[in-house]
Amino acid sequence: MRKRATTARGDSRYPALIAAAVVALAIICSCSTKSGTLDGYVCIRLSANPTTLDPAFIVDVQGGAIAAKIYNGLIRLDADMTVVPDIAESWQISPDLRTYTFKLRRDIKFHNGKPLTATDAAYSLTRVLSAETSSPNAWVLRNVDGAEDFLKGKSGRLTGVTVADNYTIEITLRQPFEPFLKLLSMPAAYIVPAPAPGETGGSSRIVGTGPFIVDKWEPDREIVLRKNDEYFDSPARVKGLYYKIIPEDLTAVTEFMLGNVDVFEVTASAFSMFTKDKKYRAMLREGPGLNVYYLGFNTSRPPFDNPLLRRAVAHAIDRRKILETYFQNRGSLAVSPVPDALKKYTLADSYPFDREKARALLKESHYSPSTKLRFYVTAAQESVDIAEIIVSYLKDAGIEAEIRTLEWSAYKSAINNGDTDMFWLGWIADYPDAENFLYPLYHSSNFGAGGNRTRYTNAEVDKLIETGRKTANETEREQLYKTAEGQILRDAPAVYFWQNRGFTAVAPRIKNFRVYPIYNIDKGNLMEIQAP
Repeated sequence: MRKRATTARGDSRYPALIAAAVVALAIICSCSTKSGTLDGYVCIRLSANPTTLDPAFIVDVQGGAIAAKIYNGLIRLDADMTVVPDIAESWQISPDLRTYTFKLRRDIKFHNGKPLTATDAAYSLTRVLSAETSSPNAWVLRNVDGAEDFLKGKSGRLTGVTVADNYTIEITLRQPFEPFLKLLSMPAAYIVPAPAPGETGGSSRIVGTGPFIVDKWEPDREIVLRKNDEYFDSPARVKGLYYKIIPEDLTAVTEFMLGNVDVFEVTASAFSMFTKDKKYRAMLREGPGLNVYYLGFNTSRPPFDNPLLRRAVAHAIDRRKILETYFQNRGSLAVSPVPDALKKYTLADSYPFDREKARALLKESHYSPSTKLRFYVTAAQESVDIAEIIVSYLKDAGIEAEIRTLEWSAYKSAINNGDTDMFWLGWIADYPDAENFLYPLYHSSNFGAGGNRTRYTNAEVDKLIETGRKTANETEREQLYKTAEGQILRDAPAVYFWQNRGFTAVAPRIKNFRVYPIYNIDKGNLMEIQAP
């Protein structure tokens, strides 16, 4: 999911504040039962209310994680990020690598009791690509044959999706696209029931086939999912999931410590306490993150149209020290655009900290000391903190930069429009493929909102990425992407800082909880509650 990136802000006073809050709240709660718990349910903290649970419109990680428990797709990803059957029991790919034929299971029912057929699958995919729907997730299926004309209203039929029989659906692409099956694991490709003749289908958008059924949703308060006893795969081992919406991080930590929340993502400020306290350290679950956090340059105009200046900035910053101190080692050093978990090859750090080399490159670039770089960040304090550290390093190397803060929507508009010199951002995987980092962020067709905020252009890189998208041989594909990464690193459109890891606190009573690299892997049906 496209998600804005912020950084951690350490505060040594935070554990004391938490402890004080716990004592106060414990006194308040001492004469009452635990607040907000449901017997047999796992209570999970949400920091914000999901905007929607309609697969066609989900664009946030939290909404996608909940939707994974409610819906199913034709395929899904297992814990190793391998594509495995879900609603489809099998599939075949044509010799020209364009047509995918899915055979569906015959024992699946929606939460409303309606049997699932290929018509529902075709309806769900077509709906996302319909001009009438205006789904922000249409890009997921844009490689389907006829998608462009259908989206623009030039055709009344989506030619690339065909129902062969009640339990067979064919999807034809306009050209081979190797990551296609992985894209089908995303919420946009989840299956909802097709409306009966005369129905609009509006109320069916929250009806799926997954292991949990939506029981209650009070916006900004709670979402309750109950177990689906007729789930076709492995039925849930708990009665349900209770999502408690708690915007304040301090309150969330306190609720967890009091036993009113079972699961929550550890906040940056609470990380130190959870790792240093033996009791709470035992409750931490850690997992790899498919993401990269970076300092981006606007390469389309001066001064960062000069690669020498970009390289000078890259060498001027001690990324490893920032990771180890400020970021508390909550991730691993990133040296290239693609996360390590998505490739078999390794790359050396092209831009280790070297102040003297930075100054030499700066002199060679003919950078004028009177030029003050405009460094845009979000108004979130975490983003401002990391920007201040970067600016300090640049000043030591002889580069002047000023920080300009904007609220998120204005910030996103500024970087999409190319109004910045530098910016701080992160990219989180939508699906587990190197293409998801290379094509959006570095192909010249994706300037701005498409992902290429550095406005980077290199015809050789474009060709390498395009060829990789169509190449089925994994070894050849890896070599193409390795070559592309090497060229991107030489051009230095960005400085890569770290790959953030996920840390989740889990109450001792919850068993079989895992942190997965991608939010939609977890169906929630493997967790158990241990009896007191």
